[in-house]
Amino acid sequence: MTNDRLYFRQLLSGRDFAQSDPFAQQMVNFVYLIGDRETKEAVIVDPAYDPSGILEILHADGMTCVGMLGTHYHADHVGGSMMGLTVSGAAEMLGVADVPLHVQVAEAEYVKKVTGLTDDHLIQHDGSSSLEVGAISIDLLHTPGHTPGSQSFLVDDRLVAGDTLFLQGCGRTDLPGGDPEQLYHSLTKVLSKVPDHAVLFPGHQYSPEPSATMGETRAQNMVFAPKSAEQWMAMFGH
Repeated sequence: MTNDRLYFRQLLSGRDFAQSDPFAQQMVNFVYLIGDRETKEAVIVDPAYDPSGILEILHADGMTCVGMLGTHYHADHVGGSMMGLTVSGAAEMLGVADVPLHVQVAEAEYVKKVTGLTDDHLIQHDGSSSLEVGAISIDLLHTPGHTPGSQSFLVDDRLVAGDTLFLQGCGRTDLPGGDPEQLYHSLTKVLSKVPDHAVLFPGHQYSPEPSATMGETRAQNMVFAPKSAEQWMAMFGH
């Protein structure tokens, strides 16, 4: 794989798409487009709020959607109904692009409950694996903690981390399926394979900057301050 083949875009909800949706503006979710510039194939990470608008951006770049990747089941990432809110997302995307949603096995039941999708719409991955989009290889890293099947995506030294890791802080663990011990393991063990020079792309713009290197994040983010699981649980357990 060479860098010039990689197609990678970071889109912000309420700004780049769903501009008239106040909830999208408030939640500041990121959506990612990842693909192969030569084959024109791409996948959409967390297609929430405005599936048609996201597809329009993809098509304007001359790309074709061949799949969706869900970082986790929450409606602001994959759409659906949750906690009294209903958000357009993966289910509505199927109306304009008949493509599967890639999720972790541990997340499948949650995704189906929230979105109304069935097993026919899902490709389920059991643990860390990889996905080829054209000649672009995307590592799917199972990073549970925020939810049981949270997954992060590593492609060409870019880490799309969903709500597992932000530039400052990490995903909360007090929602259904959250587990602070699992999140500690994901941050310190699973993501330890991601080098310091790789760039973190989070699931929300909770910091002034939309991305940062993992080295900067590890040095400045308080979630990496604890030196043991016991210290972590004392700070972030509930």
